[in-house]
Amino acid sequence: MALNLPLKPTKCSWEQTHWMLEKRSMDVTEALKRRRTTRGFLDQTVPRETILEIIELASLAPSNSNTQPWHVAIASGDTRNAIETAVLDEAGKGMKPHPQWPPGGMGLQGDYKQRQYDCADRYYGSMCITRADTKARQELLALNWKFFGAPHAAFISMPAYMHRAHACDLGIFLQTLMLLMTERGIASCPQGALAAFPDVVRRYVNIPEENAILVGLSFGYADDNAQINSAKMPRESLETIASFHW
Repeated sequence: MALNLPLKPTKCSWEQTHWMLEKRSMDVTEALKRRRTTRGFLDQTVPRETILEIIELASLAPSNSNTQPWHVAIASGDTRNAIETAVLDEAGKGMKPHPQWPPGGMGLQGDYKQRQYDCADRYYGSMCITRADTKARQELLALNWKFFGAPHAAFISMPAYMHRAHACDLGIFLQTLMLLMTERGIASCPQGALAAFPDVVRRYVNIPEENAILVGLSFGYADDNAQINSAKMPRESLETIASFHW
């Protein structure tokens, strides 16, 4: 089953149109409700000044003892394309993923494992791919390293000697990035898969030598007509995620 991602629609996405028409900042609640993981993008770049503004604002995110351990490397244009080509080439030659941090999907148990299965079923189901269709699943997996057609990718790293607790700081920074993007009509897709081939990525972008890539973020303007964007992911109830002791 060939997976062709439509990349060149002529109209703006709904999110971008909404942003341009309203010309106002949405509140945090609205940004949270609008943000979603997008896996189909228009072939339209985000203005450089907008990217710079977002990264600078995201640096206001809190961190443990104000350590600010994050580093962001943005790949666009020829650099982004070179990374895609190189990763797919290496993977095609048999190179296995070798992230510097353990992947988040490993070793899950109980409800967490079930949620992971449910996520996969909804995701593959949105593309009419069955669990038994290994070839189509592999093709869909490969879209991770094509950035799902997004024109930009961010590689987020921190010093490799730091402990897992510092990864919380990167999570806060990443969420801040995504909400700022949502506010501006920019769609995004956080991806652990973009940390899978760090040595290949380092050939093309500047990442501090002592750092390890923890996560990546593909971003651009959403293709609202892309079938791959039709998957809806549920959230657990308040009773499940919290306890209150008034």
